Amino acid sequence: MDRPILEVRDLDAFYRTKGARRQVLHGVSFELLEGEILGLVGESGSGKSTLARVILGLEPEYTGTITHHTERPQMVFQDPGGSLNPRMTVRRTVEEPLVVAGGYSRTERERLVREMLDLVGIDERYLDRLPRALSGGQRQRVSIAAALIRRPQLLIADEPVSALDATVQAQVLDLLWDLHQQLGLSYLLISHDLAVVEEMCDRVLILKEGRIVEQGTVAQVFDAPQQEYTKELLWVSRGER
Repeated sequence: MDRPILEVRDLDAFYRTKGARRQVLHGVSFELLEGEILGLVGESGSGKSTLARVILGLEPEYTGTITHHTERPQMVFQDPGGSLNPRMTVRRTVEEPLVVAGGYSRTERERLVREMLDLVGIDERYLDRLPRALSGGQRQRVSIAAALIRRPQLLIADEPVSALDATVQAQVLDLLWDLHQQLGLSYLLISHDLAVVEEMCDRVLILKEGRIVEQGTVAQVFDAPQQEYTKELLWVSRGER
């Protein structure tokens, strides 16, 4: 786990609203290593989701460099209810990336869809159901299956369990950990829940107002934080205020 799979250097990102150009990321630099789970933590509005979107190529206005040492990553969003097309069955949702990519026969697509759904714990009897017929946890499993169907090496998970109840959160986190182990995946795990980051991640970035103010191993940052902002986040998370 020492080869970078993603390198970000001196990244500035901007939004335009009503003709005005507003900078939301400032000089962001980091590496994500092969096989690593890297946590990204910060308050709402700190720029976490913007950073993810820039990495995915969804926010075009930026300066700096983003170097992918693999195919572009895929993303799992916070709310599976909002990210899934309500008119597409489970089968079609998971199959769609293969259809868009091309080069797969119908038989091959069907086999890959069934294999992936089995991997994420969705029984084949759900293949022709719509998202509204699934539980929140099942919808997120389908989202994960669609993101992984073409076997990317890097997955960006943006608050992947925050819309789920506590029991289902634990099940989905267990699934993400198992997939990380089985498939050798790297994750950029975005979360406001420091307990999740502490449990899942190898290293962590602390983002404040679009700047990385602290980074290191989870043990370094959580046990001996250097920045007051990090200490405040930990105090709030641990109920010490």
